[in-house]
Amino acid sequence: MTWLGIGEADWIALQLTFRLALISTALLLVLCLPLAWWLAHTQRRIKVVIEALVALPLVLPPTVIGFYLLILLGPRGAVGGTLERLGASHLAFTFTGLVIGSMIYSLPFVVQPLQNAFQAMGRRPLEVAATLRAGPWDRLVSVVLPLSRQGLLTAAVLSFAHTLGEFGVLLMIGGGIPGQTQVASIAIYSHVEGMDYASAHRLSLFLIVTAFVMLVCIYALNKRFKIVGVAP
Repeated sequence: MTWLGIGEADWIALQLTFRLALISTALLLVLCLPLAWWLAHTQRRIKVVIEALVALPLVLPPTVIGFYLLILLGPRGAVGGTLERLGASHLAFTFTGLVIGSMIYSLPFVVQPLQNAFQAMGRRPLEVAATLRAGPWDRLVSVVLPLSRQGLLTAAVLSFAHTLGEFGVLLMIGGGIPGQTQVASIAIYSHVEGMDYASAHRLSLFLIVTAFVMLVCIYALNKRFKIVGVAP
């Protein structure tokens, strides 16, 4: 069964890709909020070390990250081996492993926009809210998140779009198992390796159109509501 000329196996790969992007982006936003807030306001010397660690995926080859994750999450690794001793299974070649790899590889694309948004906001709005007896939760929901929506949306879009195109990390940690860990980028590679250029072309074109539509929507929203810090 095909739709738009894309076979069923490729649709499964696309569904897996979008599911991975949604889950990893949601988890990153939740986990990176406190980290980005700390980086935006701390004066400790260790800040430069943490910032360097966060930015490391930008300069490392994806296969390097994937290789060490494969060792760490595999049956003989610290994490995978511990899980097996506890009666669970290791995380190499699993969807959970893909989520972990995707989150690590996309970390700087979420932390840095959030950190910039928090730094631009400053402490003054929180101090005003505190004088009005707003609690920590009220300050987060009513002050921090609305004033940081530019950084939040930028981080979400960058993380989601980046996950759509991930290849090296996911191939190393997931192995490209059809229906389980084979995302769209790996499916394209498999088609090219098998000389099936027509299928690779259709899947690639679908991803190009998807990414383009996402960017058009974001730029349109920015022009109308001024919510993303990019030039119109």
